[in-house]
Amino acid sequence: MHWYSILPPLIAIAIVFWRKEVIMALLVAVASSEFLLALQGEGNSVFTTFLNTIERIISVASSPGNSRILIFSILIGALLAYIRESGGVAATVNLLMNKGVAKGKRQVGFLTMFTGVAVFIESNLSVLTSGILSRGLFDKFKMSRARLAYIIDSTSAPVCILILLNGWGAFVLGLLGNYELGESAVSVLWGSVGYNFYAIITLVIVFYTIAFDKVHGPMKEAEQKLELQTNELKEEVKGSKARFMLVPLFTLIASMVGFMFYTGNGVLAEGSGSKSVLYATVLAIVVAYLLMISSRQFTHHQLVDTGFKGMGELLPLVSIVLLSLTLGASLKELGTGVFVASLVGDYLPIYLIVPVLFLTGAVMSFTTGTSWGTFAILIPIGVPLIQALGLPPSLVVGAILGGGIFGDHCSPISDTSAVSALASGCDLLTHVKTQLPYALFGGALTFIAYLVISIIVL
Repeated sequence: MHWYSILPPLIAIAIVFWRKEVIMALLVAVASSEFLLALQGEGNSVFTTFLNTIERIISVASSPGNSRILIFSILIGALLAYIRESGGVAATVNLLMNKGVAKGKRQVGFLTMFTGVAVFIESNLSVLTSGILSRGLFDKFKMSRARLAYIIDSTSAPVCILILLNGWGAFVLGLLGNYELGESAVSVLWGSVGYNFYAIITLVIVFYTIAFDKVHGPMKEAEQKLELQTNELKEEVKGSKARFMLVPLFTLIASMVGFMFYTGNGVLAEGSGSKSVLYATVLAIVVAYLLMISSRQFTHHQLVDTGFKGMGELLPLVSIVLLSLTLGASLKELGTGVFVASLVGDYLPIYLIVPVLFLTGAVMSFTTGTSWGTFAILIPIGVPLIQALGLPPSLVVGAILGGGIFGDHCSPISDTSAVSALASGCDLLTHVKTQLPYALFGGALTFIAYLVISIIVL
């Protein structure tokens, strides 16, 4: 693979921080990636770049898994609009406050964190559930949507990769199952939990932020300038009944679990996350619609109009998700991830291999915007190192998994960042900017931890 394969993601990141325009940055990055691919082939590279960019977007959108993610991201707008316009959000906020569940900032923060941890089945469902439940509470207690986005983002993937009774665990288990490691793939995977220092440290930092009500850096500025938040919801509709929010939300969670079992033929960990979250979202929308129509306060035409307005509000973020997926697919063909992985040289001292694998995973997921893609590339590179050098399997796997999540948390071109911003109602760039110091701090501590344990163990 060639050095220039790293240019498209670097171009995207540069434009994001220079022009503050994510969609333009992603489009330019996709086009530059397709241009480089065209140069490797034959024909007019400029002309084929234009056509190939369009075809790449179409091929990504036509993928069943990607289509489900995109449709789910659009439909969420309808669900959010229904529970908002029904007065369910305001009623739920009042209910939680009256019951003493959410009397202050700390309780609201812990409720949000607990929800993210409890819904460990699928990362998108985790951020969605936490975001929907906590939006109104964060507004009520004058906490920024940036803080909400940080909490739900940092208690989704880290929790999913630590508990592993989900699609994340099944995916990594499938990657490890092709190798002879002296112990079962299941043992290696579960052993990696204790060595996944980034996920653990991230959760500790979130706990600190909530327990001490302390925010730092750009997050503190966002809190101080709360009135300038670009994605603040309009003044809440007057509270009606909490069931207008709680029943659809419970339907979403319960049916997600049921559909995971259904799509996995009775095995939760083998279920399809993209199918289940889409089916659950559609069912939750139907339930919300039926609740509102049965109240006789809304007509069918009003609800259709409300639903489409809600979906329209999310189209910019859905476009970002589509272009992020497109860039990831293009970079995969260009070989960006493989090139970054190749930077792990054979000449490294043995005690640096694990820390460097962590950093490599971080750079890969940061530049490609995907943690799962990072796992798929780095595990086949890390496992042979385990076999050849006698490295502890769980330590190496833990470093790779943690590195993938670390880079994903920092990346402005990550679809996970986009979905977290979508679920919390926060501007994407604001989310990335405010979360970055926390992720970098956690990443630095993690690198030191891997270095220390490698020196001791190896």
